Amino acid sequence: MPAEQLHYGTTAKVFHWAIAALIAVQLPLGWLMPDIHRGMTPGTAMTLHISIGMTILLLIVLRFLWRLTHPVAPETNLPGWQRVSSELVHWLLYVVVLLTTLSGWFAASVHGWTIYLYGLVPLPRLVEQGSPLGRSIGDLHATLTWILLGLVGFHIATALVHLFIYRDRVMYRMLPGEPAV
Repeated sequence: MPAEQLHYGTTAKVFHWAIAALIAVQLPLGWLMPDIHRGMTPGTAMTLHISIGMTILLLIVLRFLWRLTHPVAPETNLPGWQRVSSELVHWLLYVVVLLTTLSGWFAASVHGWTIYLYGLVPLPRLVEQGSPLGRSIGDLHATLTWILLGLVGFHIATALVHLFIYRDRVMYRMLPGEPAV
């Protein structure tokens, strides 16, 4: 296992903020799309939503692999319970983002749609059209989205608590341009 760094490097920060920005676009886009009905074809908004989801999926997998190969030591000034809960929330975010994006891909696949990634490259279907397994997994997409929203909200709230109440440097570890301390 590689030695842990004391701060997040540029690559980790780029992954973090790119995923955060895409999720910030993705959530409202998903809620503003029309309801899905039998026999419909995906329009521009749905194709964009799925394309952004695939981008998030790729980035979360790369971010996960980066974190495994470039671990960062927990903030030493935090009480033990905060270090443990921070790690738990971060790992839950990885898992829920991964499951949310995959369940969306299953949902698109079960409808038999041919989705072109940003209008260019067709995405493979994960299951056959009408697959009961695909439908069950796809049906989890909305629930997972709410769980993701709750985790993201909690993550943001705790970052703001550290910034404005505790006034420690925890949040600065992930801010763009912050020098390594």
